[in-house]
Amino acid sequence: MASIRSRYKKLVVDFRYMGVRCRETTNLVDTPANRKKLEKVLEKMEAEITLGIFDYAHYFPKSDKAKEMVALRDRKACIETDMPAFKEFSKLWFSEKEIEWRETYKGKINDILTMYLLPHFANKPLDTIKKTDVLAFRSSLAKVTYGKTKKHLSAARINSIMVPLGMILKEGAKRYKFENPYEDIKSLKQPKADIQPFTLEEVWRFIDGVRQDYRNYYLVRFFTGMRTSEIDGLTWDNVDFDRREIVIKQALVKGKIVPPKTQESYRAIAMSPWVFEALQDQKKVTYKRSDYVFCAHTGAPLDYNNVNKQVWHPTLRLLGLKARNAYQTRHTAATLWLAAGESPEWIASQMGHSTTKMLFNTYSRYVPNMTRRDGSAFEALVNRIQMAKKAADEENSHEGH
Repeated sequence: MASIRSRYKKLVVDFRYMGVRCRETTNLVDTPANRKKLEKVLEKMEAEITLGIFDYAHYFPKSDKAKEMVALRDRKACIETDMPAFKEFSKLWFSEKEIEWRETYKGKINDILTMYLLPHFANKPLDTIKKTDVLAFRSSLAKVTYGKTKKHLSAARINSIMVPLGMILKEGAKRYKFENPYEDIKSLKQPKADIQPFTLEEVWRFIDGVRQDYRNYYLVRFFTGMRTSEIDGLTWDNVDFDRREIVIKQALVKGKIVPPKTQESYRAIAMSPWVFEALQDQKKVTYKRSDYVFCAHTGAPLDYNNVNKQVWHPTLRLLGLKARNAYQTRHTAATLWLAAGESPEWIASQMGHSTTKMLFNTYSRYVPNMTRRDGSAFEALVNRIQMAKKAADEENSHEGH
């Protein structure tokens, strides 16, 4: 039977839970009114303990004993049933699924389990996890901060954390015949991708203004739409000068060569004349020094974090161009192709998309009437800009004399 005591003029509840004596000090001053109020709370607590629905942390969220008692409850629930705990089942699930995944994706899922899911659900029997628990967990993720600026997790990041949780609960519900608590939980709405492409004039300003040893690197990025992992992982055996193609069949992720992001990412990118010339020029620099087309002075592959800090962002600042991430080179290629009137199907194939749907969803405001399908329209557009630039330079030169 629970009782109420007084300690340092504050009311203390004394009760037993899970066979353990528990004493918790409240914030209530010892007065007759507060004792009467606390008695009603104790009546409700005892009823919930009897029914097996008592939540210790709900009543005493700041208690040092709360985590201990919750863990004890979960362990006891596992002993009393054949239902595995989340930690046990997630380990089994991971071992069964990992054969389907790339190394990078396995690492991503393992990180999510270790950092987020296991600390929250580890000892809970699968069938005790309710929809309210899942929603409460998702809400807690929105309060997580990281980095020096204490940024909150984005909707995209929260969704990526929730995906393996949903997969685990769905599989557990199917195997052990309980209602899936993840049913009907929809992903958080994500803002559209932040598209900040360069104009063609800005592209040439950047290429002409960047460090000479990175000129070819960025020219290829801007005019092929390659992902960072693809261009950083590009090796000379995948550059076909005879066919004027760059073959994408690998990527550099966290210092390791891995397969491309998706099946559609395996592709051959057509070299425009500027890309062809840039790669011919780059061959003189790195061909005998490294397997990688673009590499550090040691011959090792580029570290994109260093390149961003030491080259990309400083160049933008130096030239007075709007700050943006280097992925905008890929968006720039797509928007320039669209502006030039290239076929959506051709652009999709160059970008590594299976259909044109992503093109229209992402770049809808950049889509004019498109008729050509071979890259010639884009070449014509660049030539026109270059000729106009050359004419202007010549005119300025004459005026100077």
